This record gives sequence, C-alpha cells and structure tokens, in this order.
Amino acid sequence: MNTTFSRTLLATSTLFISATSMAGGFQVNEHSATGLGRAFAGEAVIADNASVLSRNAAAMTMFDSTSISMGLTMVKPDVSVKDTQYTEAKVGLKPADTIDISNINGIAGTEPVPNLYVIQPLNNQWAIGFASYSNFGTGTEFDDDYGAAIFGGKTEVKSANIGFSLAYKFNEQWSFGAGLDVIYGIGNLYRDVDVKVFGSDIRENALDISATGVGIGGNLGVVYQLNERNRFGLSYKYSPEIEAKGDVYYKTSADTGTNSDSVFLSLPSIAEFSGYHLLTDKVAVHYSYQWIGWSVFDSVDINDVNSEQRISVKEYNWKNSYHIAVGTTYYLNKKWILRAGYMFDKTPVDEITSISIPDSDRQWFSTGFTYNWSNQTSVDFGFTYLIGEDVEVSEVQDLHKPGIISNPSLTATTHANAVLAAIQLSHSF
Repeated sequence: MNTTFSRTLLATSTLFISATSMAGGFQVNEHSATGLGRAFAGEAVIADNASVLSRNAAAMTMFDSTSISMGLTMVKPDVSVKDTQYTEAKVGLKPADTIDISNINGIAGTEPVPNLYVIQPLNNQWAIGFASYSNFGTGTEFDDDYGAAIFGGKTEVKSANIGFSLAYKFNEQWSFGAGLDVIYGIGNLYRDVDVKVFGSDIRENALDISATGVGIGGNLGVVYQLNERNRFGLSYKYSPEIEAKGDVYYKTSADTGTNSDSVFLSLPSIAEFSGYHLLTDKVAVHYSYQWIGWSVFDSVDINDVNSEQRISVKEYNWKNSYHIAVGTTYYLNKKWILRAGYMFDKTPVDEITSISIPDSDRQWFSTGFTYNWSNQTSVDFGFTYLIGEDVEVSEVQDLHKPGIISNPSLTATTHANAVLAAIQLSHSF
C-alpha cells in the first residue's frame, strides 16, 4: 500500500477508532446520538441527518443541501465475572487443584465512540458522501495478578471505518447507493499461563499479539419511498478478513513457542431492513431488522513462520445473529423532537463461551431528543440503558502435552450491563 496514503489513513482513523462494543459479539452500533435515542430503529431509512450514511448510502438522495453531522457516544460498561472456579495446569502425579477466584468487576472501561458524516448533493439525482465511524471493537483487561491468567489477560480489538459513497435517485420512489469502506484495525491480545511444577508455581507468556491492518469492504443500499409518509430501506455491508501485521508470539506447546508477523481476523457482513411511517403530523413509528454474519468468526489465526501454515490461537465458532428494534418519534414543535426505542440484540456466542469477550442476549431501552437551534443547525442527545443476562462460562486451554501437563480449565458466570450517552451536532448549508 502507498506509504503516504497509509500514514494519512492512520492519522484520520485514529480519531474515530473504537474499542468498546455493547452490541452482540464485538459489533459497534453506536453511530449517532439520533439513532441511539430510538435504539437504532428505522436507522437505514429515516435520514433526519447525515449520520444515515453509516447505514444506507441510498438515503443521501433525500438531502437537498450539503449536510454535516458529528458526534460522540460515551459507553460505560458494567461487566462482572463471578462464581469462578479455576483448575490449574499441573505437572505431577497428583490431581490438579481447583481454586475459587474472587468476583471481579470493571474489566471493561468507559470508552468514547466518535463519528463524522458529510453528504454533498451534486444535482437533483446524484449525491456523494464521506463517513468515519467504527463498526467493530472490544476491550477487556484483567489485573496482572488475576488467578486464571490464561483466560483473562488483555483482549483489545479497535477499528475505524472510512467510507466514500455515491447515490443515485432513479425516480420519486427508488434511490440506489453504493460505497467503498476502508477498515483500519488494531489488535492487542496478551495471555500468561501458570503451571504448578511439583509444588512450585511457574508463570510464562502464552500469547502476545500487537498488530495493525487494513481491509477493504463495501456497501450497497436502496430506498423505496411509497409516498411522503411511508418509506423503506434495505442495505448490505460487506466486511473483509483483515490480515494485521506486527509482533506475534504464541506458545504452541508446553515447552515450545512460535513467532509470527501476521494475525487474521474475519469480520462479519451486515444486512439491514428498515421502515418508517408517519402516522399523523406529529407521530411516526419505525423499525429495523439487522442480520450479522458472525459465523465467519471461527477463530483468531496466526501465520506460523516455520511451517508457513495458519494456526488457530483461539477458537470461537460463533453463529449468525440479529437484532430487532422498534421506535417512535414525536414531533412536538418546530424546536423539539422527542424519540424512544427498544432493541432485542441476539448474541452470536454458541457453545464456546469466554470471560475475555463476555456476551449475552441484550435488551436496549432508549430515549432521546433533538433541539433545532435554527433551520440549519440541530443538536441531538441520546441515552440507552442496556441490560444483559447471566452466562455460564466453561473454558479449557489445550497445552498440547497429554499425560504430562493437565490442561487448565475454568467455570464462571459473566454479566454485562451498560449505560450509553451521546451528543450530535448537525448542520446543513
């Protein structure tokens, strides 16, 4: 990749990168304060400001002047791991000991999720747009002295999506859009392993990854406007597998490790259908169904420089998931718009569970409002309380030495709630 372009992309991306995910898996939904206030119901078609570009490029034809929107969402997770029992790795004839580990909270910190969107109509039929936001990110970090270090450690995935889009209005009913997405990703994973050798505790590094990479994705969208009060939107985002380059070390057995320069991370594609219906001059209802192709996320792999083959360092085997959102908007007067929404968010986690990426089915309860400062400028606020569920976690780490070292294992219960608050400034010229 051209060096100058790479540096420019890095400088731009780091302003909009996110390491916090409160949607299923490590998807980031927090693309605007407007959307947050309605639990992102109808997001692919409402087009009340330029942030619609994060969901459906075809909606750009609904703007008749240059529009810009920028915002920030603060995500405050409340993640706990409790009732933990850890069976240590052990060399010797006696059975491995099982120990209780104290309940812990705060393994995921408060994070900002920024965004920026610009839509420029070219004429009555064509429009172009630029978007910068994040679709994926996660971050958990356990203390260095955590008793089950092989399952805790640090897990961090950050990403920024830089998008360029084009839209065409075919007639009064149909509009189409497409775009190119440049996805910049950062990955940091760290694990230690404790082994009891004839009564002595030995701690060694088991996994150390620090890498960055760029992938190219794309998006397609369509808007069908039945009339002035009813419209529908459909969009599809293709996400690539990212090959990140950097420093990679993986302990492949009890006494052998391998170094690499590449780690591979498969990202899911996303499809969304939305509807918007203005029932009266003041009340509208809207809804979305979003499908997320998490089945591509089987594992995190590295390139073994010795065998020139890919090695799985962590299995996940997630399944495809979805979320369903419904919301309402109340146009109080020329100055104030009120909104609320609810989302059910299905987890992609299947049989393999983990304390490093704690996940469950989640419910979003959202509210928000717009204050129209003038005919050209508006400020949005959004607030969500997200409720997760208890998940029974069971993990085993294979140390590849059957009969010599017992494999460490863990059982625990994870739970994740969150509070999200966002602000958005939009202006049309």
